[in-house]
Amino acid sequence: MKRYFNIAGPCLPGEHYMIPSLQRCRGLMELIDQKQYFVIHAARQSGKTTLLLDLVNQLNRESKYHALYCTLESAQGIAEPEKGIPAVVRRLADEVQIIEPRGKYSIAVSADFSNYTNVLRTELTDLCRKLDKPAVILFDEADCLSNGTLIAFLRQLRDGYVNRSRIPFVHSVGLIGMRNIRDYKGKIREERETLGSASPFNIVTEALTLKNFTKEEVEYLYAQHTEDTGQVFPADVTDSIYHWTQGQPWLVNAAAREILVKILESDHTKEIRPDHVEKAVETIIRRRDTHIDSLLMRMKEERVIKIVEPMITGEQRDLMPLDDNLQFVRDLGLIKTENGIITPSCPVYEEVMIRYLGMADDLDHQKYQLSVYAEKGKLDMKKLLTDFQQFWRDNSAIWQERFQYKEAAPHLILMAFLQRAINTGGRIDRELATGRGRVDMCIHYENRKYPVEIKIRRDAKTLEQGRKQLAGYMDTLGCDEGWLVIFDRRKKTSWKNRLFWKTGKSENRTIHAVGC
Repeated sequence: MKRYFNIAGPCLPGEHYMIPSLQRCRGLMELIDQKQYFVIHAARQSGKTTLLLDLVNQLNRESKYHALYCTLESAQGIAEPEKGIPAVVRRLADEVQIIEPRGKYSIAVSADFSNYTNVLRTELTDLCRKLDKPAVILFDEADCLSNGTLIAFLRQLRDGYVNRSRIPFVHSVGLIGMRNIRDYKGKIREERETLGSASPFNIVTEALTLKNFTKEEVEYLYAQHTEDTGQVFPADVTDSIYHWTQGQPWLVNAAAREILVKILESDHTKEIRPDHVEKAVETIIRRRDTHIDSLLMRMKEERVIKIVEPMITGEQRDLMPLDDNLQFVRDLGLIKTENGIITPSCPVYEEVMIRYLGMADDLDHQKYQLSVYAEKGKLDMKKLLTDFQQFWRDNSAIWQERFQYKEAAPHLILMAFLQRAINTGGRIDRELATGRGRVDMCIHYENRKYPVEIKIRRDAKTLEQGRKQLAGYMDTLGCDEGWLVIFDRRKKTSWKNRLFWKTGKSENRTIHAVGC
C-alpha cells in the first residue's frame, strides 16, 4: 500500500507519512519507567491519538509492560458518577479483551457497579494482580469527563496511586486530552461539588504538550513523499505552507493532500508550485472541513468571545497568564501568546475566523465584486470605500445586531465587505493582535499593495494618531499611499458628520482618512 497524507483519524506507520510520535513528546519513557502519572494536552487534530497508539505498540513490543489504550469518549456528557464510572470500567474491559481475547486478564466480569465510588479502583487492582508485568494505561479524551464522573474517576486513581505500596495498582497512567489537568476543574459545574483537601489533581507529576511541527519537521514529512514518488516539494512551497499553517499538523497534511490529490490529480510527474499552495489554502478555508468547523462552533462561546474580540479590534485587555478563558482558547489552538500579546495561531485560522464572523457570504454577490472596482490592473479605492460608506450608513444598525462580537462588528463588516469585493482576484493580509489600538490590513491586487488601517474614534486625537500609525505601517510595506478608516460609534453624531473623506500628507505619504 502506498503511503499518503492522512487527514482522518490517527496516522499509522507504513500507511501514512508521519513524524515519529515520541520525537514530538520527549521524556515519556522516563516518566513511565519512574512510575509517574502524567498529562499530555494539546489542541485537537495535533496528533495525540497517533502518539498514544504508537506509544502503546512500542511498550508492548518491548515486553517490559502491559500497555493499554482506553478512550473515554463514550462517557462524555455523563455527569452522574453512578452512570459514568460503570461506562469507564466497561470501556476498559473492552480494551483488555482486545489485547487478551482469551479472557486471561478480563475484568468487570462480576463488577459491583452499585459501589461506583470504588469499583474502578477495585477492578484495576484485580487486573494488576493478574498481570505478569506492570500495567501502563493511557486514557484518551480524559477531559471529556465532567462533574461527578470526573471527580469519582480521579479520586479512585488517586486512591490506587497512594496505596501502591500495599495493593497492586497501575504502574503509570497518562491522562490525555485538549486541556491541562489544572483546567479539569472547569468541568465541575456544580458549586456544591468540592474537591476537598485530598485533591485528586495532585497525583500528576508532569504536564506535557504536543507542539506544532517545526519547519524542519514539515520538510522531513514532505521529504518522505519525495522519497516514495520522486516528486519534490520545493523550498518556496514548503516555506509558504509553513507560513499559512505554522506547522499545525492537520493543516500541514491537508495542504499537501489538496495539492497532490485535487490540484495535481495524483500525477507525481507534475511540478509543485507556490501558486498551488495559495489555491489549496483557499479551498481549505472555503470548504470548512470537520476540524475547522468544530473550531468555528467554539467561536460562539462567551469565554472565547472575551479573548478573541480584543484581538480583532486591537484593544488592550489585561489578562493574567493563567486566566481560565485565555487558557481555554489557547488550548483550542485558536490563538498564541507572546510577551502578553494575543494573536491568531496561524494565518489559516485567522482567515477562517474573520470570514466566518464577518458573514461575508451574506453580502450581495453581484453588487460588490471585483469587476466593479478594478480597471487596468488597479483598484479604485475611492469607489470601493465610498461604496462601503454608503453600505455602512444603510445597513450598520441591522448588521451590528446580527453579531455576537458587538465591539468588533465594524471591523468584521468592513473586512467582509473588502473580502467580497476582491475575492476572485486578490487577497487580504491582516495583522490582528491585542494592544495595538488598531487593525492593519493590506490588500494585494495585481502586484500592487493597498494598506488600510481601521480605528474606532475615541476622541479628537484619533485622526492624527491614526495617520501616524498608518504611516508607520506603510513604511514597513514600502507604500506611499494608504487609507485610514475611522468608525464613529457615538449615537448622537449625525451621519453628515460621520461620513467624510479627507486626503492629506503624513511624513511625505498620501493618506486618505475615511469616516464611517
